[in-house]
Amino acid sequence: MNPNLARLQTYPFEKLRALFAGVQPAAELKPIRLSIGEPQHPTPPFILQALSDNFAGMAAYPSTQGSEALRGAIAGWLERRYALPRVDAATQVLPVNGSREALFAFAQCVVDGGKPGAKVVCPNPFYQIYEGATLLAGADPVFLNNLPENNFGSDFDSLPEAVWRDVQLVFVCSPGNPTGRVLSLDEWKRLFELSDRYGFVIAADECYSEIYFDDEARPVGALEAAHALDRGDFRNIVVFSSLSKRSNVPGMRSGFVAGDAAILKDFLLYRTYHGCAMSATIQAASVAAWNDEAHVAENRRLYREKFAAVTPILSPWLDTRLPDAGFYLWARTPLPDTDFARRLQAEYNVTVLPGSFLAREADGVNPGAGFVRIALVADTAECVEAAGRIAAFCRAL
Repeated sequence: MNPNLARLQTYPFEKLRALFAGVQPAAELKPIRLSIGEPQHPTPPFILQALSDNFAGMAAYPSTQGSEALRGAIAGWLERRYALPRVDAATQVLPVNGSREALFAFAQCVVDGGKPGAKVVCPNPFYQIYEGATLLAGADPVFLNNLPENNFGSDFDSLPEAVWRDVQLVFVCSPGNPTGRVLSLDEWKRLFELSDRYGFVIAADECYSEIYFDDEARPVGALEAAHALDRGDFRNIVVFSSLSKRSNVPGMRSGFVAGDAAILKDFLLYRTYHGCAMSATIQAASVAAWNDEAHVAENRRLYREKFAAVTPILSPWLDTRLPDAGFYLWARTPLPDTDFARRLQAEYNVTVLPGSFLAREADGVNPGAGFVRIALVADTAECVEAAGRIAAFCRAL
């Protein structure tokens, strides 16, 4: 067996099941699950129709590189969304089966785990795939704590040069999971400078990019920042995005990677052996989704409605605020986060995720401890009901 398997930690939702062992929630209260970031808004009918119209595509092996139509739709969306002059659909875009699959595979491709001291930088708290991908690539994760006193940002300058010399890959999540933090142009600039100095690759996870609250302040993407900073070749930058959150189709497992053409050429070679080509049926529906923005605007409206309704209910009781973007509330708890989650489940039948499950101790601190992640993915009425129960729970403490 791969010895690095022994380095993997239990996934957060397995930890949550263990935490809730023996809990018997109040039977008179309908369960409300706000622990998993699974979009629950209805899938747009035109996407379902595109799937239905293209079932014949299941009869053929798909190309790993994807169709010209899909790569063109993705390149066109990137150009429109980020005001990019041109994205080369032939060399700078690859379809993937959701960002999770691609984030994991990318580390296996670009990290030289045989090099002594190989390191990968991750935000902390973080999406657990970053850590698992790092460990199974044979490297060691380096965690940058995202703390409230630093507005939940990553202080790249806090790492010494001796660490940066061994860094091969940096995972960035903007908007962040779970904090909702968006990197500024200045932060991107500093990360690009470090990449130029030390030669590492940047993997920018942007799967929450289309859930934001101000149309005049959309999240800045890595490719957008690169273009603004005269890095039009996107050197050492690869972004990861998905239709799951944007278009409410997590079951389609459809996303893309885009950026540095030289890196994507090698990643395509890796993927031809990886066996991860997207079916022609999913590709056709994905083209329809990337070419339409009306359903995305409606999706944003629903999330804005929920945050506007829920935040005033919770803010008197929990230290929380509207995130920069995304659909999570990152809330400080009046009890240890695991106690808070377990008691809330038992007494009010509302499921939230302890923040400590999403982080690792670094520099003597677990930056997720004392927080819970609340995913506002249910419909507005359920989210408001859950917020009322959480407020009642806090009031009774």
